[in-house]
Amino acid sequence: MERNGIAVMTSIWRKIAAATGAVVVMAVTCVYSASWYYTTQRGAGCASCHEMAVVVGVAHNSAHRTMGCEVCHEASLATKLRHIRVHLSGRLPEVIRLRDVDVLTMTSSCQKCHQHEYSAWHAGPHSATYRQIFADPVHNSKRRLMEDCLRCHGMHFNGSVQSLVQPQNTIGPWQITRADFADQPTMPCQTCHQLHRKGEPQTKPEKRISVAEDVARESLAYFDRREGMHFAVVKLALPVLKDGARTVVTSPDPRQALCYQCHAPRSPEAGSDAAAQSLGPQIGSGDDRTPMGVHEGISCLACHMGHNENTRVSCKDCHPKMSNCGIDVEKMDTTFANGSSPHNIHWVKCTDCHQHGIPKTKVKPSTGE
Repeated sequence: MERNGIAVMTSIWRKIAAATGAVVVMAVTCVYSASWYYTTQRGAGCASCHEMAVVVGVAHNSAHRTMGCEVCHEASLATKLRHIRVHLSGRLPEVIRLRDVDVLTMTSSCQKCHQHEYSAWHAGPHSATYRQIFADPVHNSKRRLMEDCLRCHGMHFNGSVQSLVQPQNTIGPWQITRADFADQPTMPCQTCHQLHRKGEPQTKPEKRISVAEDVARESLAYFDRREGMHFAVVKLALPVLKDGARTVVTSPDPRQALCYQCHAPRSPEAGSDAAAQSLGPQIGSGDDRTPMGVHEGISCLACHMGHNENTRVSCKDCHPKMSNCGIDVEKMDTTFANGSSPHNIHWVKCTDCHQHGIPKTKVKPSTGE
């Protein structure tokens, strides 16, 4: 009797193991078969019958239309099984959105095709990591971290600032509680680029590009953390800034609207004359760097390179090496030459240095000979 019971149990466990093995084999086979089909058809087959149809449709009208989805998106077996589980559960979100870990994975994928742009971004300040931004003792000892910090630094992070760094005070020491994010960039490529935005693949122009043509690429867009979506540069407004009551002349360059989303001025401080007179946002307040003085009216991109913000040769791009004063323009007493200079390169005026009048030129004009 006991042997029969053991035999029955053994038979049952064998059937369970066989069934489990069949399910696993079927799942793996389906996943990889779907991957092969999805790669070769660029998602058209899969998108025809499930919730990704809209996303794939948009991608097929974007500048990346010739690429398969798996070129940019992480596609491990675990990810595919998660997608199947969510799909079969029926608990689908109203809008398909990438997780923060997916965005970070995509950032390294951008390097495959955009090597020059990626290396420039990686060498510049916009590649700052969560540790550099949120565990900075100099900043954190002066100003307490808040949710609004994530608006520019970590806009793709799926959590609160409390879940990212502790303690929440100005004493410290501060630690990044999400260890997997500590050395990841807070401003990945998707901060300023909408990859599925409608547009044509970039090609070498047949003729010389005129400066009068549109300088803003279709992909340029700001990712709004609260809305969870990108807003194209053409839909972003350039602010009207004031220097006291005077309206400051600003460049019409539409790309600046993207810069202003984070490098923004503040409204006048309560109790100030500007606030009393309702003069509007004042130039140089907050993190604003709008050019004024000798540089009023020029674009941010006239001096700053797009991806790495480098300004190493920007002065000499417009100025001769020697100024009218006979001094090398890059060695004048401004923050370009010395960060501790009282003369901010963004707002410097001739009278800041020449308080008793601008001297006559010491450089003889060229005769052209």
